[in-house]
Amino acid sequence: MEFPRIPIGDWVAGGIDWLTINAGWFFDFLSAVMSFLVEGLSDILIAVPWFIMVVVLSLVGWVLRSVRFAILSLVGFLLINAMNQWNNAMLTLAMILIATLLAVIVAIPLGILAAQSDRVSSAVKPVLDFMQTMPAFVYLIPAVVFFSIGVVPGLFATIIFALPPGVRMTELGIRGVAGETVEAGQAFGAKKSEILFGIQLPLAVPTIMAGINQVIMLALSMAVIAGIVGANGLGKEVVASISTLDLAQGVEAGLSVVFLAIYLDRFTGALGDKKARSRSSLLALSTKARSRTATAA
Repeated sequence: MEFPRIPIGDWVAGGIDWLTINAGWFFDFLSAVMSFLVEGLSDILIAVPWFIMVVVLSLVGWVLRSVRFAILSLVGFLLINAMNQWNNAMLTLAMILIATLLAVIVAIPLGILAAQSDRVSSAVKPVLDFMQTMPAFVYLIPAVVFFSIGVVPGLFATIIFALPPGVRMTELGIRGVAGETVEAGQAFGAKKSEILFGIQLPLAVPTIMAGINQVIMLALSMAVIAGIVGANGLGKEVVASISTLDLAQGVEAGLSVVFLAIYLDRFTGALGDKKARSRSSLLALSTKARSRTATAA
């Protein structure tokens, strides 16, 4: 006896067709906004002479991390330019930055809501599990249906694929704040919003930064895959090298992705370290304040 087929894929395809017909104006609006953001930032990054950009990025690495990191960044970016991949790297960087920004704008408020409400957390977790386990290539199908070929479907798919770690780590960071610290704020008469923005979020920043780091890494991996749907940048170079079996082109584009990923990873890691030191200072001040209050009592 043959088990009856459940046409889930047909139902989903029908729903996407319905959205395309009835909400086409909304997707056109999103397409215009995302195109403006990515193309605008791309134009700015490419307009700046490459040697100035290399110096600026290396100096940022020096300030945030170390001289060694600055030197390694300088060497990496010089190699990217020497392989004639600078413009492609800047196109990919623009896409990653915009995707990360939009993902964080959604992820952090959603993570805050999940941290404050068990019901929201229970409702969000299955959705995040689905988003993280669905193969990345599948996101490209509805993205192309909604936005056609180009950078916008790649950006849309990248945001969806990279968003879950931002939500999870924001919730984890807020829930990980010591209950004694929150109780101390309540004892001083702080409102719920003051506790959130004055105690929980500042102490959760290192964990949130770790989530943003993961968002950036996933966005970078998806930005390469987005080259399949016509998104310009290093991903398109990788796809072209596969279609023509051009090993040299693939190696150069791949190494450029690696250098870009290492820089962004160390950059966000350095920001997290600085926030962690601020967190330690804040905890020390909070402890002193509680001890003084206990002594006065």
